[in-house]
Amino acid sequence: MINTAVKAPFRADHVGSLLRPESIHQARKDFQTGTISADQLHAIETEEIKRIVNKQIEVGLQAVTDGEFRRRFWHTDFLEHLTGVEGYIPEHGYQFKGEETERYNVRVTGKISFPPDHPHIQDFIEFKEIVGDRAVAKQTIPSPNQLFNAGIRNPEFYPDLEGYAADIIQAYRDAIQAFYDAGCRYLQLDDVYIAGLNAPEIPFSEGGHTREELIDLALKVANGVLEGKPEDLIITTHLCRGNYRSNWAFEGSYAKIAPTLFAHEQVDGFFLEYDDDRSGDFQPLAHIPAGGPRVVLGLFTSKHGELESKENIKARIEEATQYVPLEQLCISPQCGFASTHHGNILTEEEQWAKLKFIVDVSKEIWG
Repeated sequence: MINTAVKAPFRADHVGSLLRPESIHQARKDFQTGTISADQLHAIETEEIKRIVNKQIEVGLQAVTDGEFRRRFWHTDFLEHLTGVEGYIPEHGYQFKGEETERYNVRVTGKISFPPDHPHIQDFIEFKEIVGDRAVAKQTIPSPNQLFNAGIRNPEFYPDLEGYAADIIQAYRDAIQAFYDAGCRYLQLDDVYIAGLNAPEIPFSEGGHTREELIDLALKVANGVLEGKPEDLIITTHLCRGNYRSNWAFEGSYAKIAPTLFAHEQVDGFFLEYDDDRSGDFQPLAHIPAGGPRVVLGLFTSKHGELESKENIKARIEEATQYVPLEQLCISPQCGFASTHHGNILTEEEQWAKLKFIVDVSKEIWG
């Protein structure tokens, strides 16, 4: 089996979510109308997870995911099963470039903790059994900092940010231990909130606090969660600017968060979006410690199926080595292919072709 303590993140990696097949879309509809049971839905999802695990291995990926096939959204399915958090339908979705997202969000209803019966733990156990020793079973969950988005904290239970942060940190420590006990050795924290602290058009979620104070708090929460994690558990952070039906939420470089988070967050790797001009240049990477976290350059877009120019990709990697040595770099798509059940606007064949292309390019660069 691949030794994650040595190699993950891998030279060719991917963020996690994959396009849902029509069989899952139909099964979800049938379940909602009562045509099939929860067990039947689960069985259909399981068969499709088996298929896409095989496909990921076939295209050459060393770390595979369940494609987030048991979720509707990349974050709410996990968060709404925390004790003290519920899912609900708000008046509006998030505003993305050109459209508003489907309306669904989470909010705090009590003191937050991680329940021992959180369904994603059993989901991972089943997923890992499917993967076996053929590849590394990678688990993705939303970052703890997602709970600092506007409208989620309830002042009735959490009148100040310090108490709120303390309970979130403990809940995520318990979550990390639960995944570890279930056999997880590669865990990714997906974070739009922190990336949004760079964006001038995003309003701050907590009035009365400066951008710098919120960045410092985000680091405190991230490192608080990571403190005491098992040594052989690889944890990475993916910083995302929004991914919904091939649209994006905001733009801006990583310059404002880099001096704090890139320099001091105690993760094993950063998955960073660099698939278009919205992401800015590579200069913020200068804050990555030498010999520290691996930097997974998201140079390939998951938003459309057209393959990138291999020469251009190699040139951009060479440009990034001005700030981070080549042996500390990896490559991936900038985000998943289906952060929500809707999926991005490309075909499944194009998805697999892109992932195989990334593997092939990585072999040409790193061998």
